[in-house]
Parts: sequence; C-alpha cells; structure tokens
Amino acid sequence: MSKHLVYVGIGSNIEAEKYIRLAIKYLHHSFGPHCDLQLSPVYKTQAIGFDGNDFFNLVASFMTELSALEVALKLKEIEQQNGRCHNQEKFSARTLDIDLLLYDQAIINDGNISIPRDEIEKYAFVLSPLADLAPDLIHPVSGQNMAQMWLQLKNKAHAGSLQRITFNW
Repeated sequence: MSKHLVYVGIGSNIEAEKYIRLAIKYLHHSFGPHCDLQLSPVYKTQAIGFDGNDFFNLVASFMTELSALEVALKLKEIEQQNGRCHNQEKFSARTLDIDLLLYDQAIINDGNISIPRDEIEKYAFVLSPLADLAPDLIHPVSGQNMAQMWLQLKNKAHAGSLQRITFNW
C-alpha cells in the first residue's frame, strides 16, 4: 500500500496543555511509531465566535496508509476518547479538536469530508502553524504555498491575537 502525507489541525481550550499532549500520544498510538509525526510550534489565540478560554493550536503531519475518510474517522475517535462531545455548538469550548486539513494533494468534497479544509484560508491559528511546518507546501486549490498564503492572511484583524508560545512537552 502507498503512504499518504496528511496534515491535521489540533486545538484545545479546556485543560489545553493536558489535551494537546494527549492528542500527540493518541496520534502516535493510532497511526503507528513509524508515521514520522512532525509538529509545528504551538500558538495561543483567543476563542473565536464565543467567550471562552484561550485556545492552544498546532498542526501535525504524518504518513499513513489509511484513506482520507478512515483518517477523519480515526481523528473523531481520538476526540471522543478525550472527552469531546460532538453534539455541541460549532463555536464552543472543547477538550480536543482535531481536523484533517490536507491529504496529499487531494481535493475531496463528498458529503463526508471536505479536503482541503476551508479553515486553512480563513484562520490564522490554522495557517500560521501550517506555514511553520510546511512553508513550501502547495495548497491544492489556490496553487500558492503556505508561506505565501500566510503573508496574505496575517494582515487581517484576527491574526493579531495569535501568540506563539513555548510548550512544555
């Protein structure tokens, strides 16, 4: 089977340090010790769309033989194992949020998953760590690399609340 390079966004604003660490542990466990897990720096940002604790966000990349849908389902399982309730409002506090952002250069919108995630182009807390991790990676729709996309987005108002932090792994 061939291996696929995936990028996932990870966020938490309930016991954020604990759940970010658990997310990485679960990714290692779920996708194997040889998945070549890479991590961006961690950022702190204000909650968007509701009043709540600040979020910690980062992006991880890894290799997998699973399909995009299988990866997305595995990520939802990890969220649930870490106390995430999926019947909450979209903009609400959460222990763990893990979103499949990119799957190779695939463009998928089949009703089950949407790849690439549109959050990449909308939110600094997604694009900034993605650009840190893979600045030369080409977005499969826009054709721009992540560094170029970040330069365009960072001047928007919500990028100002983004703060790179030292995370104690």
